[in-house]
Amino acid sequence: MPVIEHEAEIAASPREVFALVGRVETFADYSDAIDTIVRLGERRYRWRVHIAGVPLDFDVEITEFTPPERFAWRSVTGVPNHGEYRLTPIEGGTRIHLTLEYSVPPPLEKAVNAAAKPLLHKLGGDIIGQLEAHLEARQHPPE
Repeated sequence: MPVIEHEAEIAASPREVFALVGRVETFADYSDAIDTIVRLGERRYRWRVHIAGVPLDFDVEITEFTPPERFAWRSVTGVPNHGEYRLTPIEGGTRIHLTLEYSVPPPLEKAVNAAAKPLLHKLGGDIIGQLEAHLEARQHPPE
């Protein structure tokens, strides 16, 4: 399975960062690669994304929810994937580390893999960047 990793330091506490990471439905607002995220139950979500023009659907379940340190998931239908956010306190904020492993169906594998790694890396960066922007805006509201 290909692996995507993204890391950033955010000037906010782990609790503040985790509060946003735990709101999975809002991730659709963070990247144009995510079409929709629908909550199916307490720990399940249906994602619809598009990579290189190919729509991909998958349902995920949250496998670990340990505020403010770790948030992990795995797919239960559709595109096989699993991943986690790990939050570590650092001086002045939080280091957030995203790891995502995925696989695509054989008929789409070659086309999607050619574009998937950079796009999924961008998606991870988009999500972390938007979390950071949201927290920054909360800490420094416009005058």
